[in-house]
Amino acid sequence: MSQTLPPPSTLPTLPTPQQTHTLDLLFEPSPPLHTLILPLLLTQTFDSYPSLIEAIRSELLSLTKTDTTTLSSILCSHPRLGEKKVDSAQSAAEQKQLQGDGEEAEMLRALNKEYEERFPGLRYVVFVNGRPRPVIMQNMRERIARGDIEAERLEAIHAMCDIALDRAGKLQKSKM
Repeated sequence: MSQTLPPPSTLPTLPTPQQTHTLDLLFEPSPPLHTLILPLLLTQTFDSYPSLIEAIRSELLSLTKTDTTTLSSILCSHPRLGEKKVDSAQSAAEQKQLQGDGEEAEMLRALNKEYEERFPGLRYVVFVNGRPRPVIMQNMRERIARGDIEAERLEAIHAMCDIALDRAGKLQKSKM
């Protein structure tokens, strides 16, 4: 399928596979996200991708109070930072500077493991936004030390949506 986004106003009329593909381009492939958001796409029209992403942010935030199991499944759709095998082309490009071999890469793998042990059912999600590996690893350490799973859920939701906003901007520019 195409790596471009359809006009957001057309989302309600698109076939389900195109709707899910659009969600996958913005976020990561996630059947639980599809289940949560497809009804929204059928009932609301969005004039921009930022307005769609903000509506999705609201839906995800509501899950923090009602269904953390589904929320965890959605958050865990993001690949671990620094993983060599990443299914999403967007994630692979965003994490390029975090991948590699050597001592720092091993430290990143260890931090991912420590994070997931500290916060069972979650995966560390952050908007990398060009920041170097040491800065990201410091952020991981701080969040692990904080030890607040509710704060982690909120940070992950906001990071996912910030990533989606960035992707939307890039994908819309690429078709111009």
